[in-house]
Amino acid sequence: MPPSDVTPEPSFDHLLRMSDARGTFEHALFDQPRREHGYCTDDIARVLVVAARERDPLPAVGTLTELSLRFLTDALVTDGQCHNRMNLWGRWEDEAGVEDCWGRTIWGLGTAIARSDHGGIRQWATVQFDRACRQRSPWPRAMAFAALGTANVLAVRPGHAAARALLNDAADAICGLDGGPGWLWPEKRLSYANAVVPEAMIAAGAVLERPDLLQAGLELLEWLLERETDDGHLSVTPAGGAGPDDVGPAFDQQPIEVAAMADACARAAGVDGHQRWPHGVSMAARWFLGDNDSGTIMWDPVTKGGFDGLERCGANANEGTESTLAMLSTFQLARSFVAVPQ
Repeated sequence: MPPSDVTPEPSFDHLLRMSDARGTFEHALFDQPRREHGYCTDDIARVLVVAARERDPLPAVGTLTELSLRFLTDALVTDGQCHNRMNLWGRWEDEAGVEDCWGRTIWGLGTAIARSDHGGIRQWATVQFDRACRQRSPWPRAMAFAALGTANVLAVRPGHAAARALLNDAADAICGLDGGPGWLWPEKRLSYANAVVPEAMIAAGAVLERPDLLQAGLELLEWLLERETDDGHLSVTPAGGAGPDDVGPAFDQQPIEVAAMADACARAAGVDGHQRWPHGVSMAARWFLGDNDSGTIMWDPVTKGGFDGLERCGANANEGTESTLAMLSTFQLARSFVAVPQ
């Protein structure tokens, strides 16, 4: 089926069906939540990102914002570390730490502070953001996610000292990466949500007024976008990652990779006028609409859920939260850009 040229309006219907009074379930079997698998802070932080930046949100989206904030408040312990996995009965199944869930929580809270039009939500998110900002992570990816949240806060509250300190530390952590000779990527392999690395560099460079870091982020994103483009469509890094000698197309491709590219290109478009960035957002939206390596539509127009993975011969038809959020996030961004032929 040929891809559509019209990006659908984001719908939260499936995400709402995936949620109960405690949070949003992580996994689905087709379009039904797998409640026995419980909840994941990684996902619920992304729920907050997508819900908080929805323009003119319906009341149900506001409910998702409050639900996510309650969950993240519970996930954060007193010293700012973060739990990631909660079972169906509301018990945490892991020790609190500073892995990716901590960075994504800061990203979600920072987005709520910067984008919510509800004063109570902004105040609530600020209290939790300040708690999480006490920590630092030894994992650069976690620091990259945290950088996105702190940059969002500093865009509206430039005097927030804790956010600025964390963003400086995140920038240093990312700048310290080295993938090895002959390989531009600052890690030995591409892994998942790869575009968060250059996006964090762009965000930090812009807010901290470090033009060298900003330019390095733009150049790295340009390299990644070129690598993940084939014959005019996105052909993204598969779930198993990719190294210098790997060539595509490869599978399974994950929607989170596409959404990260859309986020990064949208961020780049805000600081650089080259048309490759809105075109990158457009390609990400079209990936979900079938302009991809398998020619497969990656969302369900009936349920409004996103499919879990692009396979060589079609789609993984489960509609989990991560994939649905990736689709929603990309469609949100595509509303702001007009496709530009190249």
